[in-house]
Amino acid sequence: MADYSGYLSPYSWRYGTDEMRRVWSEVHKRELWRSLWVSLARVEMGCGLTTAAQVAELESKARDIDIERSLAIEAEIRHDLMAEIKAFAEQCPTAGGVIHLGATSMDIEDNADALRIRESLALVRSRLAGLLRSLAGIIRKYADLPVMAFTHLQPAEPTTFGYRCAVWAQDILTAFEDLGIIQASIRGKGFKGAVGTSASYAELIGAERLPAFEAALEAELGIGFFPVTTQTCSRLQEYKALSALAELGAALHKMAFDLRVLQSPPIGEVAEPFAKKQVGSSAMPFKRNPIDAEKIDSLARLLASYPQVAWSNASLSLLERTLDDSANRRTTLPEAFLIADELIKTARKIVDGMTLDEAAIAKTYACYAPFACTERVLMAMAKTGADRQETHERLRNLALAAWADIRAGRENGLAAAILDDEFFRAQMGERELAGLMDIGAYLGDAPARARAFAEEIEGRTAVLD
Repeated sequence: MADYSGYLSPYSWRYGTDEMRRVWSEVHKRELWRSLWVSLARVEMGCGLTTAAQVAELESKARDIDIERSLAIEAEIRHDLMAEIKAFAEQCPTAGGVIHLGATSMDIEDNADALRIRESLALVRSRLAGLLRSLAGIIRKYADLPVMAFTHLQPAEPTTFGYRCAVWAQDILTAFEDLGIIQASIRGKGFKGAVGTSASYAELIGAERLPAFEAALEAELGIGFFPVTTQTCSRLQEYKALSALAELGAALHKMAFDLRVLQSPPIGEVAEPFAKKQVGSSAMPFKRNPIDAEKIDSLARLLASYPQVAWSNASLSLLERTLDDSANRRTTLPEAFLIADELIKTARKIVDGMTLDEAAIAKTYACYAPFACTERVLMAMAKTGADRQETHERLRNLALAAWADIRAGRENGLAAAILDDEFFRAQMGERELAGLMDIGAYLGDAPARARAFAEEIEGRTAVLD
């Protein structure tokens, strides 16, 4: 039970999922540390430094985490990893003396963090695949539904709602694949000692045996190691991982921001889920605020700042290592992944539960779509030999008059005005002009491309099945 009488990070209970919190928990971190000590002892057994009985004892106690005992030791010695060694050693009377043999703290911590980052990336990509598949369903469902597109937040030409969703999904899919590249490239520090030279291990087993020693540990841990390190592995790896998460944040922020605009009552074409007893405002009972889309934008804004911290950690670590990255990595790494986790969870909630107001869509479409006819008329008139500049000016004047009608609360009369204008009627027949006013056909290949992209999403996320 959480103690709510003191400060709690919102990531410890409000944002993210229990699975991601588990990855970045103190218990899991110490489980990884202990598993690394067991692996190190097992490989050292092949070098004659430990015995099978010692390794077996370490294995038997590796998951018996006693946080309270470790924290009590840390309060005295002020070193968290050494405190865990001592707590582990107390549980292993035969093997306690061989724990951490030859290692420095970052041989354990950096490898554990690399494993946690890789584990977190796998969780993010798994959930992201689910979001993308949900989007694929929406894209396919609404591939043919015409909606007004907006440029400069002004009505432009028609698109389809499915195609608009495909725009969002394409950015998210790009982030999904970039995160996969990062996940596949994650490497650990390996076991190279205090400044990366492996001198301590060379003393124990001989320099000639070091390549085989590290190769055996790579196999034990199931992760490759950097060939060159200092006391730590390169922090550029974490910068790249957080940058990929920020890329995902940008994609989801754009989708959420668009949805916030589309949910505003003057447009009112889309609504995110709103619970039966949900309260929109403490002062204005009528409010129905887009809080989920707003949360995505709020957290994504914070996520975008984390790569800068990781950049500083990579660039400002002097010579073989300084400790000025340690404190901020305790928050930036878990929080970045928990934010990404929450963003995906919330986006999935919106996509799976959003509703479209097709009456509002039709109203907006009827109001503004006729303006898009002007481009078709301009091109058709040019084909007949009409002066392009004169045609443009006449269309502009008729469009301005139609805007005045809309502002006065009347229907858009542009199509009728063009049909009644002698300049246009003299160049082409009434039937041809009327055909140009049928803006519903002015969608290009958007429906087909939307459906094709939905299939592409499903194919490219199938790797996680």
